[in-house]
Amino acid sequence: MKKTILVAGATGNLGIRICRALLRRGASVKAIVRESTDTDKIEILKEMGVEVNMIDLNNIDAICTECENVQCVVSALAGLGEVIIDLQAKILDGAIKAGVPRFIPSDFCTDYNNLPEGENRNFDLRRTFKKYLDASPVHATSIFNGCFADILKYNTPILNLKNKSIGYWGDRSDWKLDFTTMDNTASFTAEAALHDTAPRDLQIASFQISPKMIFDDVKEITGQTFSFHQITTLEHFAEYIKKQRADDPAGENELYAKFQQGQYMYSMFTTQHNDLANDLYESIVWTTSIDYLKTFV
Repeated sequence: MKKTILVAGATGNLGIRICRALLRRGASVKAIVRESTDTDKIEILKEMGVEVNMIDLNNIDAICTECENVQCVVSALAGLGEVIIDLQAKILDGAIKAGVPRFIPSDFCTDYNNLPEGENRNFDLRRTFKKYLDASPVHATSIFNGCFADILKYNTPILNLKNKSIGYWGDRSDWKLDFTTMDNTASFTAEAALHDTAPRDLQIASFQISPKMIFDDVKEITGQTFSFHQITTLEHFAEYIKKQRADDPAGENELYAKFQQGQYMYSMFTTQHNDLANDLYESIVWTTSIDYLKTFV
């Protein structure tokens, strides 16, 4: 029987990819959006074949109506507490009221389960919602993709094409970082949404690559030798992030404040995905590091 999957956050960069991946796998896809959503984005979804419904997302009964006969709700929402905690809770409540058996939360990040609370604000928001989700009757599946590979394009300290430099913190030049492309993440999410027995937590990575490996790949691709250096110790980096956050109270209202960017970098160098579920679904072709780097280096 054709399954119906509802996607919240479908107009976002990841959400639209999840919708496309679901449609390619034969699912019927619904999307719920705010009444203020950009009509151009809605038209893109409709042209793909997604049923889009504009509703009041604060109205649990309206959410419940849209969730009728849905087998799984996928949340690709992005935001701070009012979205990751409050809005997701409303969507979950509406799904439960409609009898939806499964829910995939917006946990598209590094697996935070073994990280200390307080080290990453955005991870802590997801932890808070996780407690609410796990206390509910639905079967949940979180997909942890590490860091989206796109970050490698943005001239971060890990890879700065403008300065031709590659950096790392602590003694972790050989520490493997988890990167997943958005398309790989979307495809894996679609598979998990369509499989009723998907586990609670799933770690994935298109590729795991250390700063030293990035150095070698960039040299192979470009023939150039980038500078390669330790930025500072992890301890000094952690203290710097704390000061940066304390000095920027306005950043608490920004999704990607400077201190939050630092927290993401810190987590990349302090935890790894050691239990990859990449082989769970055979249909996915995982992008390699060298192939991804060749698209922009």
